Amino acid sequence: MIVITGANGQLGRLVIDRLLSQGVAPGRIVAAVRTPAKAADLAARGVVVREGDYTRPDTLAQALAGAERVLLISSNDLGDRVPQHRAVIDAAKAAGAGQLVYTSVLHADRSPLGLAGEHRETEALIKASGLTHVLLRNGWYVENYLAALPMALQHGAFLGSAREGRISWAARADYADAAAAVLTRPIAGNEIFELAGDRGHTLTELAEEVARQSGQAVAYKDLPRADYQRVLLDAGLPAPLAELLADSDEQAAEGALQDDGGALSRLIDRPTAPLAASVGEALSAHQA
Repeated sequence: MIVITGANGQLGRLVIDRLLSQGVAPGRIVAAVRTPAKAADLAARGVVVREGDYTRPDTLAQALAGAERVLLISSNDLGDRVPQHRAVIDAAKAAGAGQLVYTSVLHADRSPLGLAGEHRETEALIKASGLTHVLLRNGWYVENYLAALPMALQHGAFLGSAREGRISWAARADYADAAAAVLTRPIAGNEIFELAGDRGHTLTELAEEVARQSGQAVAYKDLPRADYQRVLLDAGLPAPLAELLADSDEQAAEGALQDDGGALSRLIDRPTAPLAASVGEALSAHQA
């Protein structure tokens, strides 16, 4: 059995889609979710749906029962992730899982990003568990910026504080393909993959591509970190998320989100999605 935790999230669902498209029998895939009723469509496709709530360790033993491999998708609960991840790691060990795969962050061992701390702690817990493991150190998702596309089109600008720092973002689908690739190949020893897009881009280049494809005037406006964080708060983002995004932009200006190692494209056996394709897809979704 392959158990996907956090399976109702955007990444989790993409990973399940990839596994099914690669011929993995749906009955061998377990979607561990906080609210099983929200995964009724997965159950209709034959996927095994089990309750598995990071905040309720008592649900995890049954969720991971019979697991051969576990994909631990990192929690979104900033500041509370380490105890939640520990609960999954403990359940995976108790279940006798042969492999634990974890979605970490790019260069977690040395990253200056504020969000990297919880990932480092989780990686340490995984290593101490003795489980055979794979650390998927995911870079930035291009969707993190394209989520602001409607506002950028409305106001003619993307806002940020990354200056002209290059960001090796990739599409969420690329990271999902990487996870599926690992989960369907023979289990080897412990591995670490630094995953990022084939090419780094600036936010200025993002704005230029949106302007080119949309035919509208769109530019990138750089702000001091505090001002950008205030914009995010005023837009309704929770304070921890606004702080995370502003910090990530500030660190990106210094190269913290740049990587040209090519590990992601090698793992998925194809180039990562180019910026033009990601922008085109986002524009199509916006116009639908």
